[in-house]
Amino acid sequence: MLEKLREIICDYANIAPEEITEETNIRRDLALDSLSLVNLAVASEEEFELEIPDRAVVGIETVADVIAIIEEYKDED
Repeated sequence: MLEKLREIICDYANIAPEEITEETNIRRDLALDSLSLVNLAVASEEEFELEIPDRAVVGIETVADVIAIIEEYKDED
């Protein structure tokens, strides 16, 4: 999952995929703003075929948070 997420993140952040780890902070390390974070969530929804509620996006801080949300909502399908 991390590999696919790296690809998605690279569409929104100017960073090499190998530099992205689960500990990478979305806002601080990747400099993504709120709109980019929403776009990242939408792209993740499409890639992983799930629906992420807006309330879940608000709490995202790290790549590990994105993975946890994907796993949580993927299980609901």
